[in-house]
Amino acid sequence: MFYIIYITLFGFLLTAVLGLLASWIDRKVTARVQYRVGPPLLQPVIDIVKLLGKELLIPKGATKINFLMAPVLGLTGVVLVSTILWMNNFQPQKTFIGDLIVVVYLLTIPSISIILGGFASRNPYASLGASREMKLILAYELPFILAIMVPVIKSGLSIRLGDIIASQTANGVIIGKISGILAFIVALLCVQAKLGLVPFDIAEAETEITSGPLIEYSGPALAIYKLMKNMLLFTLPFLLMILFMGGLRLDGWHILTGILKFIGVVALITVIRNTNPRVRIDQAIRFFWGPMTAIAILAVVLAFWKM
Repeated sequence: MFYIIYITLFGFLLTAVLGLLASWIDRKVTARVQYRVGPPLLQPVIDIVKLLGKELLIPKGATKINFLMAPVLGLTGVVLVSTILWMNNFQPQKTFIGDLIVVVYLLTIPSISIILGGFASRNPYASLGASREMKLILAYELPFILAIMVPVIKSGLSIRLGDIIASQTANGVIIGKISGILAFIVALLCVQAKLGLVPFDIAEAETEITSGPLIEYSGPALAIYKLMKNMLLFTLPFLLMILFMGGLRLDGWHILTGILKFIGVVALITVIRNTNPRVRIDQAIRFFWGPMTAIAILAVVLAFWKM
């Protein structure tokens, strides 16, 4: 019963609400950068509700089961990740050793669901987008894992998120160290790619392949994908907060600092999105396997040197 409450209340409902709010912040800031007013507060919710009321069309020749199950699979992965993060933030004693490894594994499921849905639709644009998503995963996973190694090293080689939070409470936040700053920069850019935002929106690329893997999706299935991406916009910054900023505390003035941390990370993601052009997939691979991997390795070395 305890886990069901966490999955339903925190993993899905609260994460969905905060994800939609993060989406509104992102769209509002983007509008201001472009000298527009931007959407009202409830616009992300309205978009999801509108899609839920539209007809679900399945393309001819598609693998029906895979096509319909792909968005559900991706949403399930996000819900499980957010549940683990909430539990570690509020009741770390209820979690398990190695939960960080499970989180990293589960965070690949949304991308895999996009790949699965793209290939299942049998559309040339969708297949092209899915193949790009596959290459992008191979590009950013290595520097992302190396960046995560820095908090692990700083917390006494613990692969438990609760221990990483406790270590920062006792010794200060990891982003306050040189190795932490470098690892955070790498992790932030990898998160940008995981979210599929500019400059790494290569898989969907509306102006090139008209939404790529999602081109054939409509109605409730597309709504689930949109909700999944909105929830990721909260879950991934939340993970960065836990790994590098001591997590989210709900006592006294820490509530305000926690909100500011989250808004700050989302704002950074939005600024990157609005100040860079889209890169090609080969450029993204060279970027992540080259400079980002080198910086991540340097951060790991500095972490061992206690810097």
